Amino acid sequence: MTAPTGAPNAPGIKIKTRKPTGIVPWPLLLIEGEEGAGKTYSAAQFSGSERIGQMYWIDLDEGSADEYAAIEGADYLIIEHDGTYRDILEQVEAVHAEARRAAAAGEPPVVLVIDSGSALWRMLTNWTYERGRRTTKNRALLQEDPDAAYDIGRNLWNDALERWNRVIYLLRTLPGIAIVLARGKEVSATDDNGQPIRNKTEWKVAAQKDLGFDATCWIRMKRDVDPQIIKVRSLRVQVQRGKPITLQKFSIEDLVFNKLGCSIESQPRVMPALAGDLVQPWLSRIEELEDKDALQALWRSVPDPANRLGREEILTIRAAAERRAAELDNPRADIGAGPLSDADKLRAAARRKAAEQDADAEQ
Repeated sequence: MTAPTGAPNAPGIKIKTRKPTGIVPWPLLLIEGEEGAGKTYSAAQFSGSERIGQMYWIDLDEGSADEYAAIEGADYLIIEHDGTYRDILEQVEAVHAEARRAAAAGEPPVVLVIDSGSALWRMLTNWTYERGRRTTKNRALLQEDPDAAYDIGRNLWNDALERWNRVIYLLRTLPGIAIVLARGKEVSATDDNGQPIRNKTEWKVAAQKDLGFDATCWIRMKRDVDPQIIKVRSLRVQVQRGKPITLQKFSIEDLVFNKLGCSIESQPRVMPALAGDLVQPWLSRIEELEDKDALQALWRSVPDPANRLGREEILTIRAAAERRAAELDNPRADIGAGPLSDADKLRAAARRKAAEQDADAEQ
């Protein structure tokens, strides 16, 4: 087959391929459901399995990590954090690195539990609402009427979604087992305009709406019935549309190692982060840096041919590094005024406006 007329040639560029391994990858488990249904208990119980390595537990406003260590055989470490998104993200990155080390050494898989995804998303939605209140337009509106309804720009929701996705990407590519606990409940159904539909209910997971799609296996737990598999990405277990699989005597160990078929040979899913260009990952790194020496080192490293950056891309990245350095030299007096502020603590944010945010949890 000949190339279309005018098609550019690509001398020296070779097709990059590899053979599929056929190995079952480590899963990202979503376990959601009603309060008191056993979500946290099942995760803590799994920590005692002889088939896993170290379990790390990030408690986000649930407050049960210490208590559940009393379960017979439970063995996990609680990750300490200061409640800010940045600190939480850094701890997830640190566990990701440790899981990669353990996998390379042939050790049993590291396990990371996030309890809960509902609290993490609620923190980000509260952060978005607070930013919306601070816009010039909304400040003027609320000054006239403190109870007035105000609009939140799509760009603010996109910022929250980007932060959420950065955590989810680390969980999806963890060289071990990731478990996200979340709240789920029956709520009044709504139409396309957000208006309630009379006498109709639906099940809602209190987290970002794509969490179920991102999970490898989605488990629902209710107090009065056996747990169910709502969705699974597996050749061994298949869920027919509208027919969840009921799990009697449910345990995460049985699900992961017997039903899904994971083993010490399992690997993380091979999913390079998608980016429209080579610049954006550099800009994200720059925004996170708080040390000028690190910024200077990054500035010097940018032209390295191994980075595959063009001249304009190098100039863009270096300019961003210089702006960030200037910000560090002249910090804003009001730290909470900036769009990237992490001043709101998770525990405080999770409690504020919880009822108000439930309606917007799937934005």
